[in-house]
Formats: sequence, structure tokens, C-alpha cells
Amino acid sequence: MPEFPSQAEPVEAEPSVAEANRRIVSTIPPNSEDFEDARRGLIALPEIPAIPARHKGDRIVWNFVSYDFLSEGSTDEAPPSVNASLWRQGLLTAQAGLFQVTAYEHGAIYQVRGYDLSNMTIVEGESGILVIDPLACYETAQWALKLYRDATGSRRPIVGILYTHSHVDHFGGVRGLFHDKGGVVDPDIPIIAPDGFLEHAVSENVYAGPAMARRSEYMYAAKLDKSPYGQVGAGLGLTISTGEVTLVPPNVNVGGSGTAPVPRDQWSAKDVIPWRPGLHRQLVDGIRMIIQLTPGTEAPAEMNIYFPQARALCAAENATHTLHNILTLRGAQVRDAHAWSKYLTETIQTFGEHTDVEFASHHWPRWGKEKIVEFLSVQRDVYGYLNDQTLRLINAGKTGIEIAEELDLPESLAGHWYTRGYYGSLSHDLKAVYQRYMGWFDGNPAHLWNLPPSKAGVQYVAAMGGVEAVVTTAQQAYDQGEYRWAVELLNHVIFGHPDDSEAAKKLQHKALTQLGYGSENGTWRNFYLTGAHELAHGVEKPYNQEPGDLILSTTLEQYFSTLARALDGPKAAAEQGEPIVLQWVIEGAEEETCTTTLRNGVLVYVPGRDRFAGAGFSNAGGPGTPLRLSVIKLTRDVLNGLMYGADGDYRTAFDNAVRDGLVQIIEGKQEYADTVFGYLTRPDTTFPIVAPAVPR
Repeated sequence: MPEFPSQAEPVEAEPSVAEANRRIVSTIPPNSEDFEDARRGLIALPEIPAIPARHKGDRIVWNFVSYDFLSEGSTDEAPPSVNASLWRQGLLTAQAGLFQVTAYEHGAIYQVRGYDLSNMTIVEGESGILVIDPLACYETAQWALKLYRDATGSRRPIVGILYTHSHVDHFGGVRGLFHDKGGVVDPDIPIIAPDGFLEHAVSENVYAGPAMARRSEYMYAAKLDKSPYGQVGAGLGLTISTGEVTLVPPNVNVGGSGTAPVPRDQWSAKDVIPWRPGLHRQLVDGIRMIIQLTPGTEAPAEMNIYFPQARALCAAENATHTLHNILTLRGAQVRDAHAWSKYLTETIQTFGEHTDVEFASHHWPRWGKEKIVEFLSVQRDVYGYLNDQTLRLINAGKTGIEIAEELDLPESLAGHWYTRGYYGSLSHDLKAVYQRYMGWFDGNPAHLWNLPPSKAGVQYVAAMGGVEAVVTTAQQAYDQGEYRWAVELLNHVIFGHPDDSEAAKKLQHKALTQLGYGSENGTWRNFYLTGAHELAHGVEKPYNQEPGDLILSTTLEQYFSTLARALDGPKAAAEQGEPIVLQWVIEGAEEETCTTTLRNGVLVYVPGRDRFAGAGFSNAGGPGTPLRLSVIKLTRDVLNGLMYGADGDYRTAFDNAVRDGLVQIIEGKQEYADTVFGYLTRPDTTFPIVAPAVPR
């Protein structure tokens, strides 16, 4: 193992990096108003230095003290190892506590900020409180609500919950709001979300959840040392908490059945803004909300909320104090920059004239109509510019990489702190727009069938004269400040010659560190520094965050779709020449039935009975008479339990449930189900990213 600097003796910033970091702030006009706004309305600071895990008191899920080095005034200038613009953003996002956003007839609107990546908003009603976006985990939501209650003395009950969109940091803490009731939520409490919320929350956090969680370790760097040499935030907030993720499904789906837009003849002067088609209204405990659905913007299911009584606009995550992601680095569906821009135009035209305060699910509010309209307009123009100019260059024959190197924002857009690339970056956003319209292929046939990294590494290293020659060339690039070229060269050695890459890994560690130090984007910095850390220390065991409530919230189709994505298809197809049909009878208040069929390496789901399970197989006996059939009876709770398995083994979990009488085989043979469960695999939550996988 090569010798790497310890965290006590970190890599220092090279002079060229330090100078570039210092110069960047001179490119943007000074603005102290952000710091004034970020502190405005402060009522109470955090009560404790850190928030412990709910069931493991020795583990910390959120640490306030670790960011003490970001306390404003700790230094007049950013340290050489941090981009000065990102340092400024870190100082702002480190402002933690309970803040009053505005007062109105029923009390006030508050935000708890700095308790997670996101904000939790509390709106006081006639007798209770509405909670908007209850953070990412049980523990941070529990303590955020406690801060509100202790600071204000309010014991008003929770009378409503609202999820602005389908990302986990806006719903994962919901049960923590009911800690005093054991996390049990009264079913009569309205839980409001945009239509499609549950589908997208499940698809993003379950289907590709393990891979996204692994990439999130790089993006948010929650485990990385918090210091000027390590993690200084993620741009959108400091980092994401690592506690228990929960979910209570919405029972009010805005835009879904039973929630039609308000017709003109039912509009009221109490709504303040002029009527227009497509607006929805919700009334909870005297709190009037006008809702604008914004699907396909920052999330597939998202909405803005206007509070006419307070003349306040919640912009969800559609307008924050940073350039946002068109494609997040942890992985997600590519967002629609055109739709994002279009919906912000609609927001401005609908609410702009009647808004005195604008707040969001991240960062700090803005006050004053003119400032709010300017803020929303500039944000709108940024996403429109990204979309339109990428398309212009696509039609001029440019590729995504070329567009990202060529295109800059005009000064009229780039000259605002809130359009800087702290979370999304201009570079990866432009590539994302290209991907949305053109896909991964740039049209050059030389890139149609590239070698994978390990094979390419062997060929590149051989062509360049061997490992020693490549490392020497990379060292020359490093010495000249060409860190991008150095990491590209060294990557070929690390993947092509893993057993002879000690010197390459050591230099790669330094080069990635310099790229991290020079990044204005918080998530780029986190990716570079986490990659460097893993080269030095290997992959650490992830926090155990089972998606319990997410599994409980899936439909049967979503549940079995999740299992289908765990199936070893090549092995199943090679070994099973005929279908295996499992008919499921799910007991409950209302009995449900469905069928899953293993055929051709695919687990096919059909609601009810699959009448054509054997179609296309010569020995299946015709439609409706498959050769191998089991009918299985169990409750949904037992079915959910099978998802976690026993010691990571789905088949063992199923057999144990049969043995214990929790599962009944009411027709056919148990061995058929055992065969299917035997092909289900567990995700690898520690797969390597900056080095090749070690054969197991």
C-alpha cells in the first residue's frame, strides 16, 4: 500500500490553486445582503452539539460542532485549500437555528435551517401547525421540531404535513415529528404532495437506491473530515444527515383524482392573486395555500406554494441560492431545463406582484417584491440559457464535452452569487442538457464501442511505454498544474495495472486533492476529495440505512419490480428453460392477488392471474397451463419482511417464513418459489469507484 499523508498532515494547496481560489471572489460584485438575510429572524441556536442516532446513541447523524471552522469571522479570507466563493457559500449554509420568516394573522412562518441538507418550514395555523418538508431523517426532524417548541413555547399539534417534492431530504424525517407518539402518524392528518410523488420517491430511492446511495457518499461526503482540507459543504447545504429514513405516503395528491384546479367561479378575494387556469387550493387549519404544480423541474413531482394571508411564496427547490443540477452527480433522471424555465416564468407572472417574502426548502429567504422578482427572473433566465444555447451548439455539431468547454454564462447572469455553480455546475449541467436531447453517444463511431476502463488501461499504458513512463508523464503534468490531464493518465494505470499502481495511486491522490481544492462546486470538491480518500484508505462500510418505510409504501407492482431488478437474469435464463409461475394471494382488509413469472431471465409481474404465462414455450401446455406453478398465501407485512432477507439471503428468508407458518403454499411445490428466490441478488453497497473491483 503506498504511503499517503494522514489527515493530521494533509496535502497542501499548490500555489497556482491557492492563487486561483483567492482571485475568484473579485469576479463577482460584493454583497453583504446575503449574510444579513441568512441571519435575519434568528430566534434560537441549536440546543445540542450533535444529534445522535435514534437506536445507536454512540453514532452521530448530524454534527453541528464539526462545522465550527465555518463560523463567520473565524477568518477574514478563505484558506488556500478552499475556493473562496465556495467558502463564502459554506459560511452562509452553516447558519443553523430557528428563524422567523414572517408574521401573519395566525402567528408566524418559521424555518429550522442548518439541521440537515434541507430546511424544515413550520406554518402556524388557527390552532395547530403545518410542517413543510420534514428533513431527511427521523432524528433531525425530531430535534428540529423540538427546537421550535422549546424556543417558542408552542405546543400546537401538527395538523398537516406537506412534501414539496419527491426527494428524500424533503420527506425522510416525517415520523420524527411524532417521536412522542412512537413515530405513529394520525391517519386523519392531511399529508399533501404533488401527484406522482410516491411513484417517483420509490423509483429514485428503491429501484436504483443502492447505487445512488454509494454515489451520494461521494456527492455529500458525510464521512469526510470537515475542515479546510476536507468537506466544507455541498453548496445546497452542508451535507445530508445519516439517520433513519421514514415515509408516510400522502393522502392528498394535488393534481390527482379529487383535487381538480380551482374554477374561476370559485376563486375568492382571499386568494389575493388573480385567478388563472391550473391553480389548486388547499385549506388546512385556516392556512390558505395556492399551489402551482411544476412537474419535471427540479424533481419529477414538485410544486410551489403561495400563502396569500402572509403574501409569502414557497418556491420549493425551484429557486435557491445556487445554480442547481440538471443531472445530479449521484444519478437521477435528467431534468428538463426548458420546463424549469417555463414554470419559473409562470411563477413570476402568477405570484410576483403579490409576494413580499420568498423562501425555499434550502438556503435563506428574500424579502421585498422587486428583489424577489429579480431573483426569480435571473434564475429563470439561467435555465432557459442552458437549454437554448446547448441546443444551438448541438445543431452546430458540438458534443456535450465540447459545449461544456466552450459555453459560459453571460456576465449579466454570472454576476450574481445565486447563479454560481455551488451545487449544479455549468459544466455538468450543459452535458446533462446534451444528454437529455441526444443521449450518451456523441455520434463519433470511434466512441460507439469503447473498451471498458480496465482493458483500455492496459492498451493505453502499453502504447505510452509502460507504467513508469505514464507516471512520469503524469508527474510532469502535475508539476505544470495540468491536474485534469494527470488524473486521466493515472486512471489508466490504476485500472489497467492494479497490481503495479502504487506510485500512480499516490500521485492520483495528490492530483484529485488539488482538483478538489480548486472547485467552486461543493459536490465536485466532495467527489474529488472522497476519491482521494478512498485511494488512501479503501472503501468504508456504509451506514446501515434500510429503506423500511419506502418498501412499506410500495404498490405490489413496485415491490415486485424491485425484486425483478435484483434477479440474476443471465443465470436464470441459462438454467431455466421453462417458466416458473408464482401466484400471490396477499391477505388483508382487502385481499389482493398477482402473478410473477420467471421466464427468459425476466421476472414478469401481472396483476391478478397471468393467463398467458407460458406463451412462447413449447412445453408449457398452452396459455393458462404453465408446467411449474406455486400459489403462495401471506400478508403484506410478511411479504415486506422478505425484502430484507435473512443474512442477505432471500431464499433462506422465504424458507424460514414457510417453516414458521407465516407463508402458506396452498398449491404446487415450494421448490418452485425457492428456485426463483435463489436467483435474487443483494446489491453491492461498497463497490469501488476510483479503482477497479477486486474479484471475489
